[in-house]
Amino acid sequence: MQRATQTAACCWAHTVGPAMIRRCCRVRALASFSVMRGCAAALVAGSLQQTSRAYGVVPPPRDHQEKEMLHRILRVDHAGEYGANRIYAGQMAVLGRSRTGPLIQEMWDQEKKHLEKFNEILAENRVRPTALLPFWNIVGFALGASTALLGKEGAMACTVAVEESISEHYNSQIRALMEKEPERYTDLLNIIKEFRDDEMDHHDTGLEHDAETLPGYWFLKNAIQLGCKAAIYISERV
Repeated sequence: MQRATQTAACCWAHTVGPAMIRRCCRVRALASFSVMRGCAAALVAGSLQQTSRAYGVVPPPRDHQEKEMLHRILRVDHAGEYGANRIYAGQMAVLGRSRTGPLIQEMWDQEKKHLEKFNEILAENRVRPTALLPFWNIVGFALGASTALLGKEGAMACTVAVEESISEHYNSQIRALMEKEPERYTDLLNIIKEFRDDEMDHHDTGLEHDAETLPGYWFLKNAIQLGCKAAIYISERV
C-alpha cells in the first residue's frame, strides 16, 4: 500500500512537472499574504478610527480658555433645559386635565429629551451643573404654575417668552462656535441647532394658541424675558 502511494505521488509529480508545482505553491503563498495584509489593514483602520474619534459630542479642550468656554455653554444649556422642564411641570400641575394639557405635555416631552441629552453630555465631560439648580427648580415651577393660573393664554404667553429667549441664546452660541472652528464642533452644533428648532416650534405653538390675546401680554413677556436673561448670565458663571 505504501509503495503504491509513493508510486502514485511520483507519477503525479512527473506528470504535473516541477514548474507547475512551484506555481501552485507561489499562488498559495500569495493568497495567504493577501489575507494577512487585509487583516492588518482592517486592524490599522480600526485603530485609527478609535484614535481619531475617542470622544462623544464635545471635543477635548485644547487649553484652559477653550475648556472654560465649553463648560459655560454646557452648564447654561443644561440649566435652561432644566428650567424649561420645571416650567412645563408647573403648567401641567394646573392645566394638565384641561384641553390644553395634551399640548403642554407634548412640548414637555421634547424638553425632557433635551434635558436627558445634556445630563449625558455633562457626565461625559465632567462638567458640573450650575449651583443654582435647586433655586431654578422652585422658580421654574412657580413661573409655570402662576402663568397657567391665568388660563391657557397665560401659559402660552409664558411659553412664547421663555422659548424665544432660549432660541436667541442658542443662536448666539451657534454664531460663536461657527466663528471659531465649526468643523471641530460639528456634533455640538448639530445638537444645539436641533434643540433651537424645537424651541422655535414651541414658540410658534404658543402664538398659534392665543398667547397674544392675554391682557398685559407684552408686559408679562418682557418681564419673563428679563428674568431669563438674568438666569442665563448667572447660570454660565455659578
